[in-house]
Amino acid sequence: MAKTIVGVDIGTDSLKLAMVKGSQVKKTASVSMPQGLIREGRVVSTQSMAELIRTTMKENKIHGNQAALILSNESVFIRNVSMPWMNAEQLAYNLPFEFRDYISDELKNYVCDYAMISTPEELKAQTNEPMEEGIGRRMDLTAVAAPISLIEESTDMCRMAGLKLVKAAPAISAFAGLIRNASARGKALPAELCILDLGYQAIRMYIFRGDRHEVTRELEIGLSSLDNVIAEAYNVDVHLAHTYLLNNFENCQNREFCNNAYSNIAVELMRALNFFRFSNPESQLEDVWLCGGGAAITALKKAISETLDLSIHDAEELLPALGTEENVSSLAQAIGITMD
Repeated sequence: MAKTIVGVDIGTDSLKLAMVKGSQVKKTASVSMPQGLIREGRVVSTQSMAELIRTTMKENKIHGNQAALILSNESVFIRNVSMPWMNAEQLAYNLPFEFRDYISDELKNYVCDYAMISTPEELKAQTNEPMEEGIGRRMDLTAVAAPISLIEESTDMCRMAGLKLVKAAPAISAFAGLIRNASARGKALPAELCILDLGYQAIRMYIFRGDRHEVTRELEIGLSSLDNVIAEAYNVDVHLAHTYLLNNFENCQNREFCNNAYSNIAVELMRALNFFRFSNPESQLEDVWLCGGGAAITALKKAISETLDLSIHDAEELLPALGTEENVSSLAQAIGITMD
């Protein structure tokens, strides 16, 4: 019998929850994040966050006792590594050393995990070597290192919310899960694709080949830049301006000052895309899927579509059927993290 898992995506601007049984999305919820509860990608008060999760679950009739949690990019280290073939015990010992040049703290304070990129069958096809021995063969992995303190805090937070943390992984794991699930449902996807997370503090471009994460490009520009121009236009503080943006007060999302901000965002995306293509001349990237809060702003999507020479899709296309929820693309990470 398929287990019910609650996907938890804690963003700077909002908390997203998804109750998923097997690959069926039963219920979802999204609520605004209280000011000051998130700082530099970390939860300031686990008790307050646990209360917010518990209350949101209760109010939206989300039931379950297991949780899968998105870890923020700022709190973990992610690497694609190639290592000599080894068993799980050997890998557990050696994997932390792959981060020794990236982590200034002691490695013993971090926990490492991984996902295979190349399967043994793929490696056999590439090398045409016998499978019985691992001699001479290599294994390609996406490896993640997270502070033990972060995992302990996350475990305690979920426990206080009435949940048992069974999975904690960064966004790339959620997106890879969505890609695999979409393919399993028969959706035809290109060999190379980009998932564009239009977030509040930053915009991130996740490049995948199949379900294999290749690279992430982060732009230090997000929806908060829209708050700033709205605040200036209406002579209000940025917090009220954000409310104006969310509710499209006086059609502000389509006013000239916002359109100029959309153009700036689109140009920065074009520069990041051009840099990726210059660094990867073999790339055949032609499709991008939009998710995050910005995916709900039609004018922003239009500006991106007109600026990038790519086919633009909503991340909703990667998700199982959700019913009539609005802005389902913002739930992509919460849903994807529940999927194997």
